[in-house]
Amino acid sequence: MPSVEVLRVTGGKRLAGEVRVPGAKNSVLKLMAAALLAPGRSRIRNVPDILDVEIMGELLRRLGCDVHHDTASASVLIDVPEQPDTRADYDLVRRMRASICVLGPLVARVGSADVALPGGDNIGSRGLDMHIDGLRRMGVEVSSEHGYLLAHSQGRLRGAQTWLDFPSVGATETILMASVLAQGMTVIDNAAREPEIVDICRMLTAMGAHIDGIGTSTLTVEGVESLGPADHATVPDRIVSGTWAVAAAITQGDVTVLDSQPEHLAIALEKLVTAGAAVDEVEGGFRVRMERRPAAVDIVTLPYPGFPTDLQPQFIALNSIAEGAALVTENLFEARFRFVQELARLGADVRTDGHHALVRGRSALSGAPVEATDIRAGAGLVLAGLVAEGTTTIYGVGHLDRGYAHVVPALAGLGASVSRDQVSDA
Repeated sequence: MPSVEVLRVTGGKRLAGEVRVPGAKNSVLKLMAAALLAPGRSRIRNVPDILDVEIMGELLRRLGCDVHHDTASASVLIDVPEQPDTRADYDLVRRMRASICVLGPLVARVGSADVALPGGDNIGSRGLDMHIDGLRRMGVEVSSEHGYLLAHSQGRLRGAQTWLDFPSVGATETILMASVLAQGMTVIDNAAREPEIVDICRMLTAMGAHIDGIGTSTLTVEGVESLGPADHATVPDRIVSGTWAVAAAITQGDVTVLDSQPEHLAIALEKLVTAGAAVDEVEGGFRVRMERRPAAVDIVTLPYPGFPTDLQPQFIALNSIAEGAALVTENLFEARFRFVQELARLGADVRTDGHHALVRGRSALSGAPVEATDIRAGAGLVLAGLVAEGTTTIYGVGHLDRGYAHVVPALAGLGASVSRDQVSDA
């Protein structure tokens, strides 16, 4: 009989101690793709040991790169050939939506890219219209055929003015990475401002790109004829940092989160203060202490610097055991609330209506079998399991592995009762 991996979390343990945060998943995958822009060896440091890095590494190998991921030193070496291949196959792209980020570098560098339409987390519509419009403005011919996005250009791309209808992270990345080798100037208005975008800009600058307005909503890129390889350290993962912060608050614990940049989590940490936590900056990170049952806090997700959608499930878990009721508004991904059906199996009182969720806190949850439907849903269910009576068995662990490195030893190191087990797949 086939078996599957599950996490078993037995609630009731107060988390305490220190935990270190690796580089950001939402940055490192794009940094790896950016290496395609220059022949030679690039090194990316502070790389998280997560499944998505392995998938991206395999994708780059199929494009002709030599990729070595050294987990001991948390680094990836990428040797890029003079003429990379241009086809990103479906069997890899369907597993990770971030695979689309090879589109911009390939079409800018070699004038062609055939990328399978992406898969990844099922959290709602994330169309590619803005990616395609930006590339077309730079002279790229884009079409779709047999499940692939086909992008081709005649000669060097041309700089162009682009206005994004929404500050999309993915579209900003695609247009940015295409523009650094374009002829002339490209202006991206209403660009995303996430720390991960800033991180990509810094690596591109180290490769020789000319980018102004880094960290603002207007990026101005003066294209160069060629770029060189770089050595770059990935920005710390603010979503992992935020998850540990909520873990401290939900268990009424005391956790110091190191190798983190709290300024990237300003609103989320302020929400924890509103919930009753004490949050203090320390050297290299921050400390979260909670000495009572949390108070319910309203959440409205917005593009950075607003409240991050990737922390919304964790805060719904917090609100599910808080005093009072909270309204959570999801403005980015319409299917992000899918996980509340699983949270309800633990006894949570969550009612959804469109992009709103009303969470009425309960004094206790009870352990039950649940299934993670995406990375952050898995994190939310783990947090709920930490405070549920009895044992919560979480299926769909592969989702969690895509965003959180070594989650079991990290939780155990803080005092949680957690294990990773094989069970029959009945």
